[in-house]
Amino acid sequence: MNLLLDTHTFLWWDADLTKLSPRVLTLCQTPETVLVLSVVSIWEIQIKNALGKLALRLPLQQLLREQEETNGIQIFPVQQEHVLALDRLPPHHKDLFDRLLVAQALVEGLTLASRDQTFAAYPVPVIW
Repeated sequence: MNLLLDTHTFLWWDADLTKLSPRVLTLCQTPETVLVLSVVSIWEIQIKNALGKLALRLPLQQLLREQEETNGIQIFPVQQEHVLALDRLPPHHKDLFDRLLVAQALVEGLTLASRDQTFAAYPVPVIW
């Protein structure tokens, strides 16, 4: 399974496993699961960190490198087709970062790992 981690899911996977659902935790710990983090989430983390709305245990670049090395997290770029897919999405979600994650999941056939219930309104698989 290719699992696209929502921003909060990634942060909890890194710093507080108790906040993950048992299902998501099991999938993240399963070697066959490909863990994917979008540049969209990295952008969101960077912005919130710079605004003082988020405290990271390490500088973001170091945190990402550690997650890539330790947990095999793959960083996924934003491509033109992802942005254009936003046209096909109804405005159920007002958060632009989350809408772009949905578009990426839709275009790439990824499963979203998120506790955000708004994602269920979109035609993408979501697990929590």
